[in-house]
Parts: sequence; structure tokens; C-alpha cells
Amino acid sequence: MSEDYIWLEGVPLSRKYLTSKYQTGEWRNFMFKEDDILTVSYPKSGTHWMIEILSLIQNKGDPKWVQSVPIWDRSPWLEARRLYEALEAKEGPRLITSHLPIQLLPKSLFTSKAKIIHLIRDPRDVLVSGYFFSKICFYFHQSASLQAHFECFMQGNGISGDWRNHLTVAQAEAFDRAFQEKMVDLPPELFPWE
Repeated sequence: MSEDYIWLEGVPLSRKYLTSKYQTGEWRNFMFKEDDILTVSYPKSGTHWMIEILSLIQNKGDPKWVQSVPIWDRSPWLEARRLYEALEAKEGPRLITSHLPIQLLPKSLFTSKAKIIHLIRDPRDVLVSGYFFSKICFYFHQSASLQAHFECFMQGNGISGDWRNHLTVAQAEAFDRAFQEKMVDLPPELFPWE
């Protein structure tokens, strides 16, 4: 990880992407409203698809708003530079997006009645999609090869930390069991956590 990343509560986050509110700790004061809808996912897990679907639902299927307003204005990323302030001023019901793990979400989320949509995608797909996305996206680390990207991903140094931090304990345990069953015939040295 380069100097372009900061570590926030054990999670590497891109300085180019992250709002200064997260770098100073002000993010803890963000207030979720009762009618907010938060889409949370690890990057490259289908977030844009979900925003498109929610945007259409919010507008009763009328595509005019979806076609005329950029996705980052329809559902701003909570942690993104230049979008946080717009989000604070936005009237409800607000569509909000985040790639942050649960420990970095503002605490007001847990006392509000905001709806949470949690997307999970097969980590193999996330890995490959993330690798190619990093080649065209200026605010993420660009690995020299898919192998280097894989190693970084397996060490928990992905775009917003470890993919598994986006799972509940039960989901992580179920994933571990399924993963170990599928990988039983591979050499054990491939798995650093064993």
C-alpha cells in the first residue's frame, strides 16, 4: 500500500477518494434520517446496478431522473470527497451509498430507522472486477499484475479493507467452510490464515 492510502481503524482507504471528514473524524457526526436508504457493499459487488434499481423504484419507474441525473448525485457515496457535503444538504428520502465496513459507518445509522441494503458478491468476481477497474480509476492502487492484486486482496488490503469485513460473523464462518471445502485439494501454503 502506498502513501496514497490512510489507515482508518485498521482499514486502508484511498486519500484521493476519501472526504476530509473521514480523515479528521468528523464523519462520526453524520446524521442518518429516518427515511434514508443506505446501500452498503464491498467495491465491485453490484453497487451501481442496485442504485439504478432503487432510483427507478423511488421514481415509480420513470427513467427521466435516472437518465438526467448522474449516479453520484442520485445516491452519493458517504465517504467520497465532494459528495459528503451534498449529501448532508440533500432532502429525504435520500439514497446513500457506501463501500465502508460496518465499523466505519456513522453511529447514527444504528439508532435511526434508515433502511440498509447489503450487497455481497462472490469474492472471485470482486477480485477480477476490482483488478480491471483499478486500471481505469485514478484513486485506487494499480497492481502490476492480477497475481499482485490477488496477493493484496488476500492480505485484506483491498479497495476498502478486507472483503470479509463486509460480512457478519455467521456469513464469514459460512464462507470459510464453503471455501475450505472447495480448496481442500490445493496446497495449504496458499492460505496464509491457516
